[in-house]
Amino acid sequence: MQTLGNYEQKLILLPHLATLGIGIEAGVQTIDTYPYYVIGMLHLISSAVLGAGGIYHAVLGPKQLDEKGFGYDWEDGNKMTTILGIHLVLLGVGASLLVIKATVLGGIYDPLIEQVRLIQPNLDPVRIFGYLFGFSPNGWTITGMASVDNLEDVVGGHVWVSLLCTVGGLFHIISKPTGWAKQILIWSGEAYLSYSLGALAIAGFSVAVFISTNETVYPSVFYSPIGSDSVRTALATVHAGLGFLALLGHLWHAYRARAATRKVFYGTFFDFMAKNVTPITPA
Repeated sequence: MQTLGNYEQKLILLPHLATLGIGIEAGVQTIDTYPYYVIGMLHLISSAVLGAGGIYHAVLGPKQLDEKGFGYDWEDGNKMTTILGIHLVLLGVGASLLVIKATVLGGIYDPLIEQVRLIQPNLDPVRIFGYLFGFSPNGWTITGMASVDNLEDVVGGHVWVSLLCTVGGLFHIISKPTGWAKQILIWSGEAYLSYSLGALAIAGFSVAVFISTNETVYPSVFYSPIGSDSVRTALATVHAGLGFLALLGHLWHAYRARAATRKVFYGTFFDFMAKNVTPITPA
């Protein structure tokens, strides 16, 4: 056993598990580290499998997958919306797993009482969606969703996220792109990359705001009090920096995707190297 309830230990990953109530046996002081070991090993094995798959497809795999198998045409809108739908359903499943953990499987850590408890989610749509427009129970605030100050609203929000993602995902799986979507959106691999980077940028900035202002989702006992020069500041800065890099990537790849529609192609880094680097031949 050891104590992990002290932010002075400068941890950023294990506190996330602690807030989920994993390993906590009494309050916030006594920790069973074995669940952390299991979770770490699962991530290590998964990363090895993903890394091996990446190396295979980059070095040994075919340059283009057979469209009759796992391959597809980037301009096939029907296929792209199906893939989008699958991702949305998976996001919905992820949100629902948190809800199940909070409501049934042991609960999550509540900093207001410094205990792990089961949560009864608040499903009031006016209150939950009001956060999106900056309306919190204490009045309007510029921090929006990051102003949430109770776990009932946090878990209730995840219920709505799970429902909307699942329904939206199923809709995109069974439907085809509408006329306006075909006209406005760019249907290419680089365009999809830019869309994804834009979403990551929003996520990075949103998390940075949460870390900087919210002590319900990011309890002070794990991440230090708000305003202190500690791990909370570093964690928020990293997320904001990654969000900014993702935003730059979004703008760059969006520009390249739009240029490609005008038949202007910039190629890749490897194309540039092949054109501008003279190979060294032995004397």
